[in-house]
Amino acid sequence: MSGFVLGSLLVGCAPRQVVVPPVTAQTNASGVSFYPYQTGLVWTYVPEGEPNTAPYVLRTLGPTIFQGESVYATQLTGRGAEQTWYRNYDASGVKLLGFTKPGVTVMLDPAWQEAPPQNAWRVGLHWEGSSKIKVLGEDGKVAAAGTLKYRYDVQDSRQVKVGNATYNVFVVTRQISDDVGGLFPAAQQYWFAPFVGDVRTPEALLLTAKNFEVKSK
Repeated sequence: MSGFVLGSLLVGCAPRQVVVPPVTAQTNASGVSFYPYQTGLVWTYVPEGEPNTAPYVLRTLGPTIFQGESVYATQLTGRGAEQTWYRNYDASGVKLLGFTKPGVTVMLDPAWQEAPPQNAWRVGLHWEGSSKIKVLGEDGKVAAAGTLKYRYDVQDSRQVKVGNATYNVFVVTRQISDDVGGLFPAAQQYWFAPFVGDVRTPEALLLTAKNFEVKSK
């Protein structure tokens, strides 16, 4: 029964403040994989050097269909931004099939190898590849097409402290080139922590919170 109805019925009673507990969600750490993608995971980020206010929110949306393929969707929102990535996760690592922004769809063929098999991580590791890229407008027509090339280099493994949390991360440099107008910066560095995700994203966003915990090894 709503507070409005109660107030109208109990006119002669002294007003009482009703405290509504916040809605929270917690994901069992045992269900989070090396590359976290399970439905319901949430991370918040802020740009490096900025106060922890008005964060970007990254969410795993779960399984869906993208261009006829079964994939897992992850969406970033905040500060007017909205982007959804469509990936596959298997023993060979993480592959990006494409992403969408309002009015724009980007497709990659073959899928972009974003991460290697989980047991391959080490300092000095590198992988590279190329994909045909198509950019579709809101009308579904091809606005641009070309080739994207990428290379990743694992440059370091270190412990970092971000806010009040400490993470063991791999420091990775990503280099990208394309002939469809430079969709991505030429070089970016990010920090990846197994079972956590990106502690620092390629866009220089720092992790401030997540809705799951990682069990101590």
